[in-house]
Amino acid sequence: MQPLYECKVFGSTDDQLKVMHALKSPAVDYKHLKLDYASTHQDIVEKCKRGNRRAQFELYRLYSRAMYNVCLRMLRHEHDAEDLLQNSFVDVFTKLHTFRYQSSVGAWIKRIVVNNCINHLKRNRLKLEELEDRFVAEEPDRESTIADDPSLSVELVKRGIQQLPDGYRVVFTLYAMEGYDHKEIAEILDVSEATSKSQYSRAKKKLRSIISEMS
Repeated sequence: MQPLYECKVFGSTDDQLKVMHALKSPAVDYKHLKLDYASTHQDIVEKCKRGNRRAQFELYRLYSRAMYNVCLRMLRHEHDAEDLLQNSFVDVFTKLHTFRYQSSVGAWIKRIVVNNCINHLKRNRLKLEELEDRFVAEEPDRESTIADDPSLSVELVKRGIQQLPDGYRVVFTLYAMEGYDHKEIAEILDVSEATSKSQYSRAKKKLRSIISEMS
């Protein structure tokens, strides 16, 4: 029997394309767009809140692949990623009654997954290297991250990220891959924004070195 975490994600790409297309329209009602985005899959969510098992499986099917990839990027090991995915969805369905559509359900689920990954790493002695604030570089432009370098293959960058030390990998993944800013990362990891920025800056340098050796 195929594991649940191997189910494909349906709908999420189409939803993103619709939002991107709408943002390009000069006549778009941004307030209305935000409401529509936040209420994506609302019918499924409400059925899940009432304990509908079919709806719960459908929500899992929609988001499990993407969330598994988040776990794998954060934890590196497939077995750990699979375990954290399953545990995270237990939390999702346990806490779903608290979801109030202040964000998309996908973003809400991802925050649970990320927090669980961080807690797992902390239990296994995740270490963020202490860096002096005076050496903190200015926050880089997210558009110019190494992950977007057209001269590098996606597979090469992914392999390089997996070889980063835990602290570097987590901050780099959260900032460059998952879209969190340094203030959010600082809150998630319980560190200062300066530490988050320093970790990211050093992670980029380390990643470039790793990729250079692999090339």
